[in-house]
Amino acid sequence: MIKCIASDMDGTLLNSVQQISEENKQAILTAQAQGVEFVVATGRSYQEATYVLAEAGVNCPVICVNGAEVRSKDGDVISATPISKQLTREVAAKLGEQDVYFEVYTNKGAFTVDADKAVSTLVDIIVSANPEVNREEIYYAAGARLRDGLVHTVEDYEILFNDDEYKIYKLLVFSFDADKLEAAGKSLSTFDDLAVSASGRENLEVTNKKAQKGLALEAFAKEKGISMAETMAIGDNYNDVSMFEKAGRSVAMGNANYEIKSLCDVITDTNEESGVAKAILEVL
Repeated sequence: MIKCIASDMDGTLLNSVQQISEENKQAILTAQAQGVEFVVATGRSYQEATYVLAEAGVNCPVICVNGAEVRSKDGDVISATPISKQLTREVAAKLGEQDVYFEVYTNKGAFTVDADKAVSTLVDIIVSANPEVNREEIYYAAGARLRDGLVHTVEDYEILFNDDEYKIYKLLVFSFDADKLEAAGKSLSTFDDLAVSASGRENLEVTNKKAQKGLALEAFAKEKGISMAETMAIGDNYNDVSMFEKAGRSVAMGNANYEIKSLCDVITDTNEESGVAKAILEVL
């Protein structure tokens, strides 16, 4: 029996217009009413994740920033696994050498040194998860990252690195140049304490090696007295793989690529067809 369900957001729980469908919402509420733990597991910051959840009227724990932070339904921090400031500086220097754009995700939200690229980064994630959408039509919606204060602009990331109030959870690397991105990935592979994954064709997600969705889900379930055999994980991309490897039931979205589908026990409908709802209702 499934007692805990973890769902990715982009390309999974969210449709192409970045909303939770009514079908998905009702399935989540039904699961919660039956005593099943529902938790979102996303690469987004807590602020960006709850922005969408609140809009849909869904209240649940959040594994955010790929597992670097876990928060309760009430927003309390359950666990935090940041990258050390020294290691972050070294990574930032490597990325500077590769001439690739990156954002810094912290306990106080996401930060950018280039507002335009902050928007195009989210557009890439959306389009990667929903290839059929028109990129231009997504730009206005993605602009909400800045308009609504979900991403903050700073002149230099050293401001964050030098301030003890900020914990560095993730660096989101972005480039349309495949060769540059590959080179950046190779340069980061030399750091043993990092985990490098992706949530889109043109990005890399860099976290503490201990900050992965699967590890965070395992710890969350254990705290709830739930075995991993009683968990189900739903996702569509490479930053979901660690969950698939841990969960008793792994579900790939219909819009996931062949490699992701091959790793999972079950394939559900696409995110445009409320595949999360179908996956939930099948196990209730």
